[in-house]
Amino acid sequence: MEIVILVVVIALVVVLAAGGLVVGSRRRKQQLPPSAPPSIRKTTAPPAEPHVGDEAAPPREEARRTIEEVPLPGATLAPEALEEVEVPAAPPVEQPEPTAGRLVRLRSRLSRSQNTLGKGLLTLLSRERLDDDTWEEVEDTLITADVGVTPTQELVERLRTRVRVLGTRTPAELRGLLREELLTLVDPTLDRVLRTESHEESPAVVLVVGVNGTGKTTTTGKLARVLVADGRSVVLGAADTFRAAAADQLQTWGERVGARTVRGPEGGDPASIAFDAVKEGIAEGADTVLIDTAGRLHTKTGLMDELGKVKRVVEKHGPVDEVLLVLDATTGQNGLVQARVFAEVVDITGIVLTKLDGTAKGGIVIAVQRELGVPVKLVGLGEGADDLAPFEPEAFVDALIGE
Repeated sequence: MEIVILVVVIALVVVLAAGGLVVGSRRRKQQLPPSAPPSIRKTTAPPAEPHVGDEAAPPREEARRTIEEVPLPGATLAPEALEEVEVPAAPPVEQPEPTAGRLVRLRSRLSRSQNTLGKGLLTLLSRERLDDDTWEEVEDTLITADVGVTPTQELVERLRTRVRVLGTRTPAELRGLLREELLTLVDPTLDRVLRTESHEESPAVVLVVGVNGTGKTTTTGKLARVLVADGRSVVLGAADTFRAAAADQLQTWGERVGARTVRGPEGGDPASIAFDAVKEGIAEGADTVLIDTAGRLHTKTGLMDELGKVKRVVEKHGPVDEVLLVLDATTGQNGLVQARVFAEVVDITGIVLTKLDGTAKGGIVIAVQRELGVPVKLVGLGEGADDLAPFEPEAFVDALIGE
């Protein structure tokens, strides 16, 4: 009996020992390595089961947020920061300076390059003895200034007669005679008014034409400023589709004075764009539509014919009021060749002489008017935005001969 009890006790001890070994093994498997931080080695209790009904805990007090305060997924700026982001403002519309008397204000620029003509003539005429050699030098001076052969001969003949008859010798008297004769050649009686007032059912239309490199697009933009300064509303037509930057350049000029630019695809039909520009001008009730045409060599027949097409297409809306030929004053007599060809294709109504401040050949004003029988209406006297001025004969002649 005792032996049986002993066997049972030993069996129980073996069973209990075996159970302890299994539990210890499981616990060792769950332990982290000794190198782990103490905070990680701590055994975390399993989360408590949520309570419902009567056993539920009372709700915690939390601040409630509006929908505006909840950040959107991926948002990196707080609402206050978003409010502080500044949207770039549109460039302000400029107010060009008035055109009245603009040439008088710019006369100093003109006189710097033109005084050589006036001073040279006055020096020759002030000689004690005005012989044939002296008068030949007067002729050479005028021809060098691009006055032209025929106008020069007329001027010299009249001066010789008046000096001989009147006996004029003092510098002041000679200057007065020279001013009168030059003013006669410039011809202040020519009509230099720009026809830019709208008609009853359509705006006035101005075509700007010329060869490459004379500054047509810049002149068109500056002319828009001249018209805005005089109270006109303007629409610009970018019909120069051959030069990639022409439309962008013209649009920039227009934006500065609040004038809209009608443009088309690069290489598009210039006549179509000109037609659309006038159509938009009618729709907006604009006073004037300025159309910048592509620069073309006067020797290229196809391009010149295309210019005639532009004019004919535009005339389906109404008359073309002005065709302004832009000439570079520094080209001298070559500008006259260009003028003749353009006049054969379209009826030129006025001349715009650019870069007149950079040449001593101001006599081109006289020569081109005599050649075409049309007046110089505008002159460019610098690169500034407001350096395009209505031509004033008296101010121009005064700049030629100096003070």
